[in-house]
Amino acid sequence: MSGASDALGRGRLAQLIGSDGPGGAERVVVEVATALQGSGIETVVFVPKHGEGWLERQLAGSGVSVEHYHLERPLSPASARALADTFRRHRVTVAHSHEFSMGVYGAWASWLVGVPHVMTMHGGRYYAERLRRRLALRAAVSVSAQAVAVSTTCARDMSRALGIRRSRIRMIPNGVRFVPPRRVTLRHELGLGASDRLIVSLGSLYPVKGHVHLIDAVARLRDRHPRLHLAIGGRGDQADSLVARASSHGIQDRVHLLGLRSDVEGLLAAADVFALPSLSEAMPLALLEAMFARCPIVASDVGDVSIALDRGSAGLLVRPGDAGALAAAIDSLLSNAAQAHAFGERAERRARAEYDLSRMVDRYVDVYRSALGTRP
Repeated sequence: MSGASDALGRGRLAQLIGSDGPGGAERVVVEVATALQGSGIETVVFVPKHGEGWLERQLAGSGVSVEHYHLERPLSPASARALADTFRRHRVTVAHSHEFSMGVYGAWASWLVGVPHVMTMHGGRYYAERLRRRLALRAAVSVSAQAVAVSTTCARDMSRALGIRRSRIRMIPNGVRFVPPRRVTLRHELGLGASDRLIVSLGSLYPVKGHVHLIDAVARLRDRHPRLHLAIGGRGDQADSLVARASSHGIQDRVHLLGLRSDVEGLLAAADVFALPSLSEAMPLALLEAMFARCPIVASDVGDVSIALDRGSAGLLVRPGDAGALAAAIDSLLSNAAQAHAFGERAERRARAEYDLSRMVDRYVDVYRSALGTRP
């Protein structure tokens, strides 16, 4: 990182994000900003005014500066100019925006100031179906030094939706920082004994995460594994419907919604199986964390999940939305301890080789270094 640090020594690198809740893109911003600041690259993170404050709390004590912005609606030249003025005040030398809204406004403000802009798309749901958003994002890409996607499927979809060459988009997979658990309390919290089996799933409680299908799968396994429990970590507006779904199967005492948790490592350490039942993903951080934790994994074959799991050699892949396939794969791991252990070992080795946080940060530093040689 030393070359980039020297080049950025007279100013700051900006990270911009359109929300500050505990989502995947927001976590990437926290990790990248903290790593850059720790390496001597002065960093400022832009978050929306009147947000949750989660992201800012994660940065507390890191030395990273936090700046709040406000966007007028609809597309606002005044907001772009205000953002550009803030870039000047912070002496921003490279701006890195995440997701659609700040991808557009970050590119616009960078163009006004004359600093290079990098944008990362973590998914395509925010723009793919709306022409005006696709046009705005295409314009943002055209004035950016580099467009980045976090998965090969995300890069492919971005290329098709925006009508730009695939070679214009660099793929940088997400990475995570592995932290051994300090305490493992989940089984005690749930009142589970040594003979109880536990599936853990992590993700926001939204339909796209597919938790309803996982609950259906657990219901199918009720007789074969009478001491099986499911714990889901995350929050969202589907909580009540998931409770109702479990009740409809008569397994409400086996399904535990944990809410938002800060002890992810401890949750994973308590699991017999980690399940990712998503209907759509790019490169989910929860999957990478489960790999580092050496969990036996069952995951939907969506996005780059198959690539992360080495085409099924580091975890079992199932069709998305297929409760029967989920149940069969979970049963296979619960019934064969040697197989489950082997999958966990291979997952950890692959995570350490490909998805460590330092690899992701180094790749972004290479992008920043290249961007410093360009101007919009």
